[in-house]
Amino acid sequence: MNDSTITSSDIILERLTKLHPKLIDLSLGRTWRLLDALGNPERSLPPVFHVAGTNGKGSVSAYLRAALEAGGYAVHSYTSPHLVRFHERIRLAGRPKSVPIDEEDLAQLLAECESANGGEPITFFEITTVAALLAFSRAPADALILEVGMGGRLDTTNVVAKPAVSIITPVDLDHQSFLGDTLALIAAEKAGILKRGVPAVIGPQSDEARIAIEMAAEKTDAPLFIHGQDFTAHEEGGALIYQDEAGLLDLPLPRLVGRHQIDNAGIAICALRQAGVLPLERDAIARGLTEVEWPARLQRLTHGPLFSHLPEGTEVWLDGGHNPAAGRAVAEAMADLAQRDLHDDVRPLVLICGMLDTKDATGFFAPFRGLAAHVETVAIPGADAGLPADKLAEAAHDAGLDATPAANLNQALERAIVAAGRATPRLLVCGSLYLAGYVLRENS
Repeated sequence: MNDSTITSSDIILERLTKLHPKLIDLSLGRTWRLLDALGNPERSLPPVFHVAGTNGKGSVSAYLRAALEAGGYAVHSYTSPHLVRFHERIRLAGRPKSVPIDEEDLAQLLAECESANGGEPITFFEITTVAALLAFSRAPADALILEVGMGGRLDTTNVVAKPAVSIITPVDLDHQSFLGDTLALIAAEKAGILKRGVPAVIGPQSDEARIAIEMAAEKTDAPLFIHGQDFTAHEEGGALIYQDEAGLLDLPLPRLVGRHQIDNAGIAICALRQAGVLPLERDAIARGLTEVEWPARLQRLTHGPLFSHLPEGTEVWLDGGHNPAAGRAVAEAMADLAQRDLHDDVRPLVLICGMLDTKDATGFFAPFRGLAAHVETVAIPGADAGLPADKLAEAAHDAGLDATPAANLNQALERAIVAAGRATPRLLVCGSLYLAGYVLRENS
């Protein structure tokens, strides 16, 4: 970022990163202290859709927002991390659609929270989440979609006493150093968002994770609505068929790409029906599925400076998934595209990948064995915790893939074209939301 683009909010955000020696320090004590100092804005929120899980949180949140807005409701939303600018995390309600908070409002909000905090230790996520809750408490809306940052039990968002509905998307191994090294332990942390008497929609889970969630629900007396038991969603005849005890919905397929998006859409539909606070007609849900937007989740790029490096006709896909379950979902989607290629020219799949050093890189790459023709690895620009390109290439080799480290994104693109030979390639930029954000900035 050059000096001409630095804003007041950027300066404050940089200061806020220095208030605690750790980036992550799971606890609610500091959050409660600051909320108390600000008059407890968490008590003045519209009905909350609280979304936890390992994979699919962002997509489910996007479906919820799109359907509610299609139904004419004004919706706040909070997601993390951002891709290009911090403002993306805080979307304020509007009609017909919410918009990211503007620069002046964000700067004032952050300054107010910084002042109220009085220099006390607090993590960046904690103080910025409190700022978001303060913004949401002051602007009228019909609903708030609140996405958990990490875990659930001790996550900063877990200060809402009684949400309209709790949601747990598929749980998988991720952030083990903070949440535990088994699916049961991680699922129990996610289930920490369950509240007494609040309906909880549970996405597809392994038996281990589902049992842990069920045990937590018994302790809190939270009614569960479990995928495959209480609701189903599947593709049939080019449509999404959703069914629960209230009946069947015949809907268009989601705009977002990948078979896993059928499950994500089903989770969102169940949550909308179980929350019961904002009635929606079938047509609003259908519009939400077809109008939903969620960048860097199997997003196809079609134009921009990036394409100056590429032969005409090259397909470019962007995805920020970064764990083995995300790798499986994305590889499955790429395999579906390859199957369609059989009716046309075959496109070799080349991955351009960057990852953080906290991720299971080999586990992410494994599903692409036999599918990807080649992998170019890059260090994520500006990411202190990024995995060096050569180490990431070793992880790809360990997964049985042909891989080469590249010095930067441009070199990776050039080599990817060479690796595709004479065929028109399909490029997948993947492995990290931070890399996805960098690509979106460079391609704007």
